[in-house]
Amino acid sequence: MVHIWNDLSEVPADFGPSVVTFGNFDGVHRGHQQVLSQLIRTARLNHARAVAITFDPHPAQVHRPESAPELIMGLEDKLVALGELGLDAVLVMKYSMELASLTPEEFAAAVLVDGLKASHVVVGHDARFGRGNSGDLSTMQELGRKLGFEVLVISEFGSEGFPIHDDDGTDRRCSSTWVREALREGDVATAAAVLGRPHRMRGEVVHGAARGRDLGFPTANLAPTASGYIPADGIYAGWLVDQAGTRWPAAISVGSNPTFDGVSRQVEAHVIDRPEESPDEFDLYDQTVVVEFVTRLRGMVAYRGPEALVDQMRLDVVQAHVILFAR
Repeated sequence: MVHIWNDLSEVPADFGPSVVTFGNFDGVHRGHQQVLSQLIRTARLNHARAVAITFDPHPAQVHRPESAPELIMGLEDKLVALGELGLDAVLVMKYSMELASLTPEEFAAAVLVDGLKASHVVVGHDARFGRGNSGDLSTMQELGRKLGFEVLVISEFGSEGFPIHDDDGTDRRCSSTWVREALREGDVATAAAVLGRPHRMRGEVVHGAARGRDLGFPTANLAPTASGYIPADGIYAGWLVDQAGTRWPAAISVGSNPTFDGVSRQVEAHVIDRPEESPDEFDLYDQTVVVEFVTRLRGMVAYRGPEALVDQMRLDVVQAHVILFAR
C-alpha cells in the first residue's frame, strides 16, 4: 500500500534510502507514467523506496492565479492514479511562497536528502526547481555530487504508437497541456490516449431540476464543486462508478440544457442499465461518484420542445450502449 504524507514532518525518521522524483503530475499521463516506471525500477534494483513528491495547490495557482490552468484532476484522483503505479510513497507538499523561496540547494538538502534520504533523484531534461526556477538539470547534477545522490535523466513518453499526432502530423510529447487541449475540444478519446485511461471527474451527486426524470431519463447531477476538467459541451458515452465501486454504463451530458434555456453548465450522467427490479430505489443522491468519459457522441443542441429532445436522447442511449459494450 502506498504511504501518503501531507508534510515532510510525517516522513519516518528511519525512512530510506529512496529514489525520488518531483513534479505537479497533473493528469498522471503517459509521460508521467514513463518517468515513474523508471523510478520504480531503479528503486527495486537498489533496494530502495520509490517516492514521488507533488505539490498542492498547483504552483501556478500561487504565482499567477489569474492565468493558472484548470486542473485535469483533483488531488484525490491524482493520489489514486499515483498509487496505482506501484509507488511506495507520495509526499504532498503544500505549495506556498515560503516553499517557493527555497534555493535549489536548500530544497535538495532539506527535502531530498535530509527528509527522504534520497540515493537517486529522477528528473527530466527540462527539470526546473528552486527559487525562481533557477535550478535546472546541471544544477541538480552538481548538487548530487555535493550532497551524495545520483541523478538519473529520463525522457518523457512521446506519442509513438498512438494513432494520433500533432496538427503537422509529427509525434508530440505527452503533456498536461495536450490533455487540456483535447478536453477543451471534447476529444475525450485523444485525452484518454495521452492519459492512458479515460478522463475522470469526481463529485457528489446533488438534486437538480429533475427534468431528466420527468422525460424518462433520470440523471445523476454532479455538484458544482466536482473535481476534474469539464470537457466541451456535448453528449458522451462513458461510465459512472458509484460509491460502492460498481461501474455503470452511462450517457453523460455536459452543458447548460439549451432546450430549456439553461444558463449554468452541468455535468449529469444517465445510467443506462438501471436495476429493473427496483428502479425507484436506485438512489445516488449524496454519494461521491466518478464519471469517466469514453467518447463524444455529439455536440449540445437546442431542440424544438421536449418531444424532439426525448427522441434524440433515446438515440444517444442506444449509441452509448453499443459503443461501451463493443469494447
